[in-house]
Amino acid sequence: MSKVAIISDSNSGIAQKQAKELGIHILPMPFFIDQETYYEDVNLTQEQFYQKLKDGCDISTSMPSVGSVTDLWDELLQEYDEIVHIPMSSGLSSSCETAVMLAQDYEGKVFVVNNQRISVTQKQSVMDALALAEQGRTAAEIQAILEREKLASSIYIMVDTLTYLKKGGRITPAAAALGTLLRLKPVLQIQGEKLDAFAKARTVKQAKSIMLDAMKKDFENRFLDPEGTHMHLEIAYTYDRAAAEAFREEVFSVFPGTDIVMDPLSLSVSCHIGPGALAIACSKQIPELM
Repeated sequence: MSKVAIISDSNSGIAQKQAKELGIHILPMPFFIDQETYYEDVNLTQEQFYQKLKDGCDISTSMPSVGSVTDLWDELLQEYDEIVHIPMSSGLSSSCETAVMLAQDYEGKVFVVNNQRISVTQKQSVMDALALAEQGRTAAEIQAILEREKLASSIYIMVDTLTYLKKGGRITPAAAALGTLLRLKPVLQIQGEKLDAFAKARTVKQAKSIMLDAMKKDFENRFLDPEGTHMHLEIAYTYDRAAAEAFREEVFSVFPGTDIVMDPLSLSVSCHIGPGALAIACSKQIPELM
C-alpha cells in the first residue's frame, strides 16, 4: 500500500499543533507587516495580528515561496511514496497554479488538488484526504475524489466593517463611505472559484438571518438534503469568539442535531475583511466516507 503524505496551507485554519496531532503538514502563509515578514501561527498569532490591524500597520499577504514548497516535498518524499497537496482555491490565489507547475518535476509523486476551497471547507477537504489515505487510497485517487466534489460546498460571510474591503480595493471608497453611512453589513459568498457579493443587510441580526436562509436553501436545492443528514456544517469568525458562540446557538436551532464545527477564519482571509466577521459554511460528505 502506498504511503501518502497530506499537505495544506494555513488558509485552511489548521494550526501547526493540530497538524502535528493529525499527522499532516501545513505550510504557513507569509505576511508582510510594515515591511517585515511574518508567518501565520509560527511567529504571528491571531492576537498579534489583530493588534497590528488595530494599530493601522501596513499588512499584505503573499503565497508560500517556491523553496518552502519544494523543500517540504523533498523532505516528505524521503519517508512517503506520494504527496497530496491541498492549497487554497485557485480562484483566490496563484499558489495552486504554482504548485501544479512545480509538481510536474516530481514524476507523478505529487498530486495537487484544485478543489476551489478555503478556510473551513478547505479544512474539511484535508480531513477527507486524511480519511481516504487511511482507507488505503492512492494520491491519484484522493485527488480525483476531492476534485470531483469541489463544488459541493458553500460559504456565506457577514462583514462587520467595510474598511478592509476598501483598503484591499474590493470596493470603491465612495461605496465604502455610503455603506458606512448606511451602516450596511454586506453578506459575501464563496461558491467555487471566487468571493462574490450576495446581499446587503442593515443590521447584524438581518445579516445572520440572510445567511441562515441561504444555507437552508442550499441544503434543500443544491444538495438535496434538507435535514443535513450528509452535510458538514461549520461556523467561522474573525476575532470575536463570543459572537461566534452566540451565532452557533442560532445555527443549531435551525439545524438541530447537526454537529457544528467552529474555527477562526485564517489570517489571510481576515486581512481582507477585518474583525467582527461571521461565516457559515457547509460541505457535502464524500460518498466514499459515508
